[in-house]
Amino acid sequence: MTVTARDVMDTVFFTLRPGMSVAEAVKIFKLASEEQKSKSFGLLVTNDHSELVGMVSMFDILLLMRPKHIHIWGEMNDMDVGGFLDETCRRAKIVRVEDIMTTDLTSITPDTQLLFIVDIMIRKHMRRIPVLEDGKLVGIVYISKVFYYLMERSGCETT
Repeated sequence: MTVTARDVMDTVFFTLRPGMSVAEAVKIFKLASEEQKSKSFGLLVTNDHSELVGMVSMFDILLLMRPKHIHIWGEMNDMDVGGFLDETCRRAKIVRVEDIMTTDLTSITPDTQLLFIVDIMIRKHMRRIPVLEDGKLVGIVYISKVFYYLMERSGCETT
């Protein structure tokens, strides 16, 4: 039996819009984590026509908030970064999703075989891959779902 993305993809998922602020995106991250009963570390970004235009991860948001020269600060014992942190958070809230999203995306089709998906995820260090059919977003494959599917199938999963 050939296992494909169709067998392991989620078809219900949260998305962001490019014009949303980072503050709005963080609320969606939290909502997605609560509703899906697992942490959402990245969300797809779609336009008004539900076409995939990007992806934003928690890493992208943290990268926005990280001071550019933080490596130098570690040597400054007399520096109070509390006020800087507050200012960074204030500024980050108004940045738009489209300004930080990744647009160079790898996607698969519902018929992509599972071992090809594993190969892509490992080679490209991907935790999630959007699934497109005829150019339309129809699902997302998470590495955790692939992992548990394979462990269950191989008999490695413990109960």
